Amino acid sequence: MPISESILSSSTRLTAIPSLSLATSQTQKSVGNKCRHLRVKCNYGSLGGGTGASFMGSKENVKVVSNWVKGGDIDNASVELDVPFPQDYSELLQQAKKATALALKDNRQLMEIEFPTAGLESVPGDGEGGIEMTESMVLIRDFCDRFVDTVKAVRTRIFFPEANEVTFARNSVFGGASFKLDYLTKPSFFEDFGFVEKVKMKDRVKPEDELFLVAYPYFNVNEMLVVEELYIEAVKNTNRKLIIFNGELDRIRSGYYPPFFYPKLAALSKTLFPLMETVYYIHNFKGSKGGTLFRSYPGPWKVLRRVGNKYICIHQQETMPSLKEVALDILPSA
Repeated sequence: MPISESILSSSTRLTAIPSLSLATSQTQKSVGNKCRHLRVKCNYGSLGGGTGASFMGSKENVKVVSNWVKGGDIDNASVELDVPFPQDYSELLQQAKKATALALKDNRQLMEIEFPTAGLESVPGDGEGGIEMTESMVLIRDFCDRFVDTVKAVRTRIFFPEANEVTFARNSVFGGASFKLDYLTKPSFFEDFGFVEKVKMKDRVKPEDELFLVAYPYFNVNEMLVVEELYIEAVKNTNRKLIIFNGELDRIRSGYYPPFFYPKLAALSKTLFPLMETVYYIHNFKGSKGGTLFRSYPGPWKVLRRVGNKYICIHQQETMPSLKEVALDILPSA
């Protein structure tokens, strides 16, 4: 289902608009010969309306989570291990919200949420890069509206890849929101050659911050290195939590960046990633033997295949399989 046809919430629908003339409707980001455009494709009304969570810095974990989830409903929520594949983005965000809340209850501090934005059955590359990032921005706003209580929104800091995107977000998707918007990098004189100026995280974080959400930090290799710095300097050994939202971390896991050229980035697989819990995840594989790798915390990792209008589980395991294993071993043999 194309994202332009799916309902994010009862009051939010993405619409396919050929162009929208706004002074802030487009942000461009260049890295080498690459260029990213953030384009508005949605009607921004009430982005959410779902139930959310508030964030407390209490040392008692159970009390923390009870106060983080709006209405305290996590204490009464059942742990659902057999979560079905979502029918639309509204159901997806509700599943992601519950999975994240359950992970918080289990004292997970560093979390990952990853799913396609060009359609629930899409694969990386199906959508144009800038449009996918704009769609991620909309989905992040909807997730936050569901997950973060209004009173606690001022203690939630959302990091976008660079400063220009913060301006774009404030004037479009996050207009009127109380969340603190921030950035990981800012342009430099040599931006066209792939260089950006890293931002010192200790200078960006405020004492009252309790939750950090990092939005799609994958366009420039420096972005995930700054995320690691954020975790080390502002999250580790504290009560704070950090969520990486659609960071395309599989690029690093799969060796897309050669360790010889990107040693620091490749090292994240051994340093940062083992500390991280993937709380919600969807990755699709196309072809005659295609399928989907799916996980909703605390359930197992499942490989699904669509048969008619239903998804059936053809394999499951407790740990995350590599995408290569799923594509070359699990799907062909099922």
